[in-house]
Amino acid sequence: MSDWQEITGGVTAPRGYKAAGIAVGLKPSGLPDLALILSDVDAIAAGVFTTSHVRAACVDYCRQGLQSKASARAILCNAGQANAATGEQGLQDALESAKALSQALGVPADSILLASTGVIGQRIRMEALLSGIPKLVAAASETGSDAAAQAIVTTDLVTKSIALETTIDDRPVRMGGICKGSGMIHPNMATLLAFVTCDAAVSTSLWQQMLSRAADKSFNQITVDGDTSTNDTLIALSNGQSRTAAITEMGPEAEKLEAMLTEVCQYMAKAIARDGEGATCLIEVQVTGASDDKAARQIAKTIVGSSLVKSAVFGRDPNWGRIAAAAGRAGVPFEQENLRIQLGDMLLMENGQPLAFDRAAASNYLKQAAVGAYLKTDTVLISVSVGNGSGAGKAWGCDLSYDYVKINAEYTT
Repeated sequence: MSDWQEITGGVTAPRGYKAAGIAVGLKPSGLPDLALILSDVDAIAAGVFTTSHVRAACVDYCRQGLQSKASARAILCNAGQANAATGEQGLQDALESAKALSQALGVPADSILLASTGVIGQRIRMEALLSGIPKLVAAASETGSDAAAQAIVTTDLVTKSIALETTIDDRPVRMGGICKGSGMIHPNMATLLAFVTCDAAVSTSLWQQMLSRAADKSFNQITVDGDTSTNDTLIALSNGQSRTAAITEMGPEAEKLEAMLTEVCQYMAKAIARDGEGATCLIEVQVTGASDDKAARQIAKTIVGSSLVKSAVFGRDPNWGRIAAAAGRAGVPFEQENLRIQLGDMLLMENGQPLAFDRAAASNYLKQAAVGAYLKTDTVLISVSVGNGSGAGKAWGCDLSYDYVKINAEYTT
């Protein structure tokens, strides 16, 4: 049994946060496209960002800002233009965005963090953004999380949010998250955006360490299409408004907080994989028996990222040979006579040897997962063991359908 319970409210569930999402004309569709997450007081801030060498201006802005000041009051996110590969002018647009919001809020510009999503190579439509900031600030409320979640999406079919509550020092501590992502999703955070709010009191360095570890077990373990975005951003704020004692080092309370942070991040990561462009199901790969957890996670994400495995799942073809091949090329040494592969509760391979199995039943298992996409029972579970080691890891992805090609063939047209 977990040490937390799910609650409503998203990023405004923790104490001392407001949020908003409005349409200002950044998206041609006219849908909401500008979001704000605001803490009533300075919050400890941590971030994990794309490792791509082609980065959006907001990524460089946040990375540099957090190095000099690991706290923030607000996150401003625009959707419609990625502001990536836009040169010096893109950076100036980012700086101007932060300055405008800081003036509207009456807080220092270095208390503002930024995120962008949309088409690479397009600058933010600054006239629309700047004119919309006063309206955005006016719309901020303690019930604004859903509006903010709606304003950050692009090709997503659904919004993605979660909120959890636990007890520390006999007081409730809450954590919430919203995220977006559907395409250009692949491990390497360091078009995926995720924002977490928390009302615990935690030290700067410990909060960053917790977030980095949580990212390794969540966002760095999902893949939709093998493409790492220029804009990947995960930002977590913790403002201390729960009035609990400050957590400054690892111990029972810190472990509880980190476990909840990991749960929030994994929930959002799986929601992104489930909503992959053109996807009909979620694929979860569980690997055991590796030398350590890192090796197990590497095998898992290689399998879930295989275009051949993803295509086979979409075709409802229980072709376990593709799973075996992906495991073998993951860059993790193991003896093939120890390889064991299971699809759902059906054992397909053991001790490196194929087993007789009901192919029709296995195919039907994959078909039921596709139908379940609308019933939240859409997970295809692939279990792989590679030996007797203690290492275990998971990764998540989705199938590769015809619609993925259609969506991305027409992305800018």
